[in-house]
Amino acid sequence: MAVHIPLQSAQPTEQVVQRDIQHYMRPGTLQLPSLPPLSLYVHLPWCIKKCPYCDFNSHEARDGRHAVPEERYIDALIADLEQALPLIWGRSIHSIFLGGGTPSLFAPESIDRLISAIRARLRVEAGCEITMEANPGTFEKDRFRAFRSAGITRLSIGVQSFDDRFLEAIGRVHNGAQAMAAVEEAASSFETFNLDIMYALPGQTAQDLERDLEKALSFAPPHISIYHLTIEPNTFFAKYPPAVPEDDVAYAMLDQITARTTQAGMQRYEVSAYARPGHACVHNSNYWLFGDYLGIGAGAHSKLSFAHRVVRQVRLRDPARYMAQALQGNALAQDDEVKRADLPFEFMLNALRLREGFALQDYLDRTGLPLSSIAKALHEAEAKGLIKLDFHKVTPTERGFDFLSDLQELFLA
Repeated sequence: MAVHIPLQSAQPTEQVVQRDIQHYMRPGTLQLPSLPPLSLYVHLPWCIKKCPYCDFNSHEARDGRHAVPEERYIDALIADLEQALPLIWGRSIHSIFLGGGTPSLFAPESIDRLISAIRARLRVEAGCEITMEANPGTFEKDRFRAFRSAGITRLSIGVQSFDDRFLEAIGRVHNGAQAMAAVEEAASSFETFNLDIMYALPGQTAQDLERDLEKALSFAPPHISIYHLTIEPNTFFAKYPPAVPEDDVAYAMLDQITARTTQAGMQRYEVSAYARPGHACVHNSNYWLFGDYLGIGAGAHSKLSFAHRVVRQVRLRDPARYMAQALQGNALAQDDEVKRADLPFEFMLNALRLREGFALQDYLDRTGLPLSSIAKALHEAEAKGLIKLDFHKVTPTERGFDFLSDLQELFLA
């Protein structure tokens, strides 16, 4: 499960005109002293089956990967990237994330072609983290090794559970045995990988969760992302909601997760992310610290900084329309400048998710705003016991972590 859209908005469907680079470079109300790190996100939107809880831009493939127009879609991604190059010219890419959908539906040869095309067009830093999402339902023996040979350095496996009862309840296409086989293969092929696990599943008890945690930790994963099952609008579960554990039970489950992962030597460095030392996700960490990211692919979001403004873009959502328009030179559906008044909340929405908090200098550098723009909210948060504040850093307290939404809301315009 990717964290590739830090701020959600309504998905537009109409195409907008790609502006010239001079439009973004003109004088404005901000003065950014430097540009933040830049990541690349690539969206591959097909799945074998749409999960009933999923609100991502994903589409069912009629016959597995064979129904996916791999060659044409890779062509469109390359064309999309080339169109965006003037906006990021001269900047280095320090992480790449292939999300979906289920990117592992694509053949390793297609992924190899994509990564080669990216490297040919961008300045990719040495040791760049290149993550790809994969599902056990698309697992084949030696397939993960082929992805490694194609250039993937980190795999994120959508396990969700090792228990067949709960996998069936949330509509996953794999079973527990396939999940275990996929994790074993990932552990043998990659130095670092992530497991996605969900909790508060329909009918799940604390004992059930403990068994899932024991199984997950038995593989000594370098990183685990653990998500509460939420009922999102416009999903099958929103129309036919399952019976899930009460909030008090779910909160107890989260405490259980944190305690168990801590015992296993993992640190909860972000609200939903647990890692061993040296294995925090570089790509997602850049999101959380309000770094820049270029998003290509159907429905992909971008956040790009310039000397005097911060811009958000969205690509066309429908894969067929995206491919047609990208190959013609413009797949943009939205291109908006972030309002000065909205920047404090956008920054805090992500940075306050980090256990270690953030440096005040990062706020200055990445929003171009003075500390006076957040001083009142910071002091209110400190008075409520939600943060620790010193001359250099802001750190959420345990209470701030538990009431994160209340903390974030203090910074709304």
